[in-house]
Amino acid sequence: MTILYNKKSLKECRRDLRMHMTQSETLLWSVLRGKQLGVKFQRQYSIGRYIADFCASRLKLVIELDGITHDDPIVQEKDRAKQKFLEERGFTVLHFKDSEVLGNVDNVLKKIRKVCEQQASPFPLLKEEGMEKP
Repeated sequence: MTILYNKKSLKECRRDLRMHMTQSETLLWSVLRGKQLGVKFQRQYSIGRYIADFCASRLKLVIELDGITHDDPIVQEKDRAKQKFLEERGFTVLHFKDSEVLGNVDNVLKKIRKVCEQQASPFPLLKEEGMEKP
């Protein structure tokens, strides 16, 4: 059996990333931690060989914050590979620029909350269309 989540081999890397979070990661974590959105998020959560900035594993939701380094074509290619890997395993991946988080964290939270509600609903299409549940 292959371990997919929080591999021991990535433990030190995850710990280092948590200790050196960016300003936008710190801000977003302050409003995600402790089930403030009704969902448990973890920071620097590894899935396979990748480390997600934030993950609500129960909802299979990953949140990635993209700083200026993500403008580099090489980094963008790595981001595409990571996204493909996660989506192939059933995860929804949300991307936000650091400037979005720092400039309007309430708007970012609104988008995250909407996806959380859709992922948690047993009838996501009905809910989105404003129809009643059976």
